[in-house]
Amino acid sequence: MRGSGVGTNCSGTFRPPHLQRPLTLYLSWLPRENGSCHFFVTNLSFALHSPENGEDKENDLSQQHDSEGTMNLILVIEDDPRIQRALERQFTAEGYRVHIEGDGPAGLAAAKSMKPDGVVLDLMLPGLSGRTICKEIKQWSGDTPVIVLSAISEVADKVLLLETGADDYVTKPFSPRELLARVQAAIRRNARKAAAENIAASSVQSSCKTSKVGEVEVDFVTMEAHRGGTPIPLTAHEFKLLRFFLENPGRAIAREELLSGVWGLNFNLTTRTVDNQMLKLRQKLESDPANPIHFRTVHGVGYKFVPASTAQ
Repeated sequence: MRGSGVGTNCSGTFRPPHLQRPLTLYLSWLPRENGSCHFFVTNLSFALHSPENGEDKENDLSQQHDSEGTMNLILVIEDDPRIQRALERQFTAEGYRVHIEGDGPAGLAAAKSMKPDGVVLDLMLPGLSGRTICKEIKQWSGDTPVIVLSAISEVADKVLLLETGADDYVTKPFSPRELLARVQAAIRRNARKAAAENIAASSVQSSCKTSKVGEVEVDFVTMEAHRGGTPIPLTAHEFKLLRFFLENPGRAIAREELLSGVWGLNFNLTTRTVDNQMLKLRQKLESDPANPIHFRTVHGVGYKFVPASTAQ
């Protein structure tokens, strides 16, 4: 096998005995704290022979993604050069365009100006924290997937992180392949959600763009809520939870369905997470949170939203 590479990337060409054409493997690695390295294949290509002109042509398997229209822009906000190089290699090998920023302010500015299809965000950044950046992004672009790189392992801290609006998280040290899969899943999930919302908007007119919950007026376009002209701060997940209820008025919704429909994450959050979010939503939107009129508990099931027209 012939190979070349420096740092976290290398490549090599070899010809397996059962194939008539050479294969080229592109490898990357990340050093671990114990001194070992984590290796992973980032790309694979092989040469095709053209009978017409006798020339060998390179067929890069990653180019399949171009023809399928998946040249999405991924913004990576990470200050570690090793992780930057590994992620750039991983995403470009899958047909994505990648833009990298190494500090908080520059990352936030890039997110606003470039409008990426997905953001990979480190929590610990110079100049501006990842939590602040995530909140900012979700305030003006709630549909942009944000996947956080974090050393957090406690469930309580994970919930706090998700309340800032993050769509998913990957704990360090991590596999770039796992991160790629989570980013792709978040993009697909948000695309399906956007398509469903467009269909609902066309069939239900624009009733969910601006809504009223008791004395509170909610605008889902500007992501703002007011009571008598006074702003009410709602997080990105509180807006998602409220929209879910408004789209399902009067229906008893199980806690598990709320976790799946609002959070949409593949890790172990408990139904207590829903209870905590409902408590906060009541405190902000109900006139008397201790005796809620609109966000009612359905014992043994979960919750239901009662519109003002039917509330008693």
